[in-house]
Amino acid sequence: MSGESQPLGSLEVALKHAARLLHAQPALAAEQATEILRVVPGHPGALLLLAVARRAGGDLPAALTGLEDLCRRQPGWAEAQFELGVTLGSAGQGEAAIAALRRAVALKPDLPDAWRALADHLAGAGDAAGADEAYARHIKAATRDPRLLAPAAALVENRIPEAEALLRAHLLSHPTDVAALRMLAEVAARLRRWRDAQTLLERCLELAPGFDAARHNYALVLNRQGKAVAALPHVEQLLEREPRNPGYRNLKAAVLVNLGEYAESARIYEGVLAEFPHQPKVWMSYGHSLKTTGRVAEAIAAYRGALEREPTLGEAWWSLANLKTFSFSAADVAVLRAALARTDLSDEDRLHFEFTLGKALEDQGSWEESFSHYAAGNALRRESLPYSAAENAAFVRRSCALFTREFFAARAGSGVAARDPIFILGLPRAGSTLLEQILASHSRVEGTMELPDVPQIAHELAERGGTEPGAGFFEAVAALSSAQLRALGERYLDSTRHLRKSAAPFFIDKMPNNCLYVGLIHLILPNATLIDARRHPMGCCFSCFKQHFARGQSFAYALEDLGLYYRDYVALMHHFDAALPGKVHRVFYEDMVAHTEHEVRRLLGACGLEFEESCLKFYDNERAVRTASSEQVRQPIFTTGLEQWRHYEPWLKPLEAALGSVLTAYPKVPTDVTIEMQKRL
Repeated sequence: MSGESQPLGSLEVALKHAARLLHAQPALAAEQATEILRVVPGHPGALLLLAVARRAGGDLPAALTGLEDLCRRQPGWAEAQFELGVTLGSAGQGEAAIAALRRAVALKPDLPDAWRALADHLAGAGDAAGADEAYARHIKAATRDPRLLAPAAALVENRIPEAEALLRAHLLSHPTDVAALRMLAEVAARLRRWRDAQTLLERCLELAPGFDAARHNYALVLNRQGKAVAALPHVEQLLEREPRNPGYRNLKAAVLVNLGEYAESARIYEGVLAEFPHQPKVWMSYGHSLKTTGRVAEAIAAYRGALEREPTLGEAWWSLANLKTFSFSAADVAVLRAALARTDLSDEDRLHFEFTLGKALEDQGSWEESFSHYAAGNALRRESLPYSAAENAAFVRRSCALFTREFFAARAGSGVAARDPIFILGLPRAGSTLLEQILASHSRVEGTMELPDVPQIAHELAERGGTEPGAGFFEAVAALSSAQLRALGERYLDSTRHLRKSAAPFFIDKMPNNCLYVGLIHLILPNATLIDARRHPMGCCFSCFKQHFARGQSFAYALEDLGLYYRDYVALMHHFDAALPGKVHRVFYEDMVAHTEHEVRRLLGACGLEFEESCLKFYDNERAVRTASSEQVRQPIFTTGLEQWRHYEPWLKPLEAALGSVLTAYPKVPTDVTIEMQKRL
């Protein structure tokens, strides 16, 4: 290339040649771009190529210098802003990258790669809502098929029913259109129909294994269903291609939390925070990982870090309250009150503030005002979580009707004979974390977490449908063969194996909701140990009422619902005491507090374990604990919480009425408990 001027045609050829070299031979591409600039100084296209080639070759400082200069000269060039954003991200300057990418999509809204990069960075910064919107805009911008423009626009504008109808109609005649399959999966995910989204994305990846955006969606959907083991290889595959992608790294940290790898998760969050130091939700996620591993002072600092950056982030305030051992200052309480006086809080932030102020006022002894805030938080949460006490009672009635002595006798010998699992079940806030910590302090027992595996199996069985609403689970269970029961038991053991980090022969599954599935557990794992953690109904139910659960406890947000659920739970466990005599070992929380060593010995005996002194010093166990009692079980047993509900007794009449004779008979079971349940149907 020589001479004073360069013919337009040969210049275009040279630029295209340099662009072709970019990915495979970035050094040659840089040489080509430099040669073009020698002949045509300041050529924007060549400057952009040179900067991208330098980035591809690992020379980030030179690439950034070139791109920043180019963007100053060409402030309206969207592609240059996009490349600047990508390069800033590669250099670990996440927040500057987001700013550049926002400029790129503002200049050119139909730039799909910029929307995707922005979505990845927003996901890495913990802005899930912003990431979802950017991913939707990416889908729309990337869609070149005119038949998909309308559903893409509907998806961006959150007109979900319209988007679903259009996509289903399109897929009837074009069933292998991977873009449409991915869009329909996004619709399913927005509706929280995770199984449907998973199926659609599996088909998408079957047709197009290199479709990284679909693989990212697939890993997200798997993790949100508690299938972290399945999700991790897909995240790792994505990171092999883009090791610095913040969205992928953030997702890996979340997956690792669900796999019990908290230290590694915290390490990833630390790396993300180095790039996104001003992102409150990343600070909050980091705090969660620290809290779980017992690094409480650091967790508090992380939560405070989130609040410094976003003072109205209600979940971060609740995270402090949820430590249980944390005390709010007078200045904190003033901030909480001021936040609740605002009119621009989202419902999600507001309910977190209500629960948090309730806890702060409880610590001060302001019982009536504390209750009013707990009640307000529960009312907000109840609006978003439909729950039917009648449906729960119907489920319990069907359980009692199906799971009889005769039913179990006819299936004797089915399932897997392994004795490994120890299930601790009952209501939340009944002392189950304490029992878990005691058992996990034994040399032959490993603590894990609240595992979703049994409820997942139950939900899949229920989806098979039944002859009447609500009957699907029971009809499916009744039809299971001995081989199928064994397969489900093996599936449970396989799916929980990744959480077993030691060689201990026993492990704990502390999902309280498994009380609804005692019959299923016995069928698939007949030798598993079942521990029913029970606490005084008023103390237990009120403790649930003042606890904002992250998920899965939709009965806990109204006093009457709580009382009826507790009654149904007592009726169901009473039934299994008769149908499976001696199968369930019951521990009353009050007895454990009053007669600790005696109850610990009974508990170990029920599990077939010899007594070990370490079980009495459970508070010295440094294992990770994820539940709301995580800090309480790091202390010796205390009695102060036993009667805490009495401070609130004047406002708990609906709970007392719903509990009825279950309250007055406690700890015994009233004879009318099943009859009362039948009357409500």
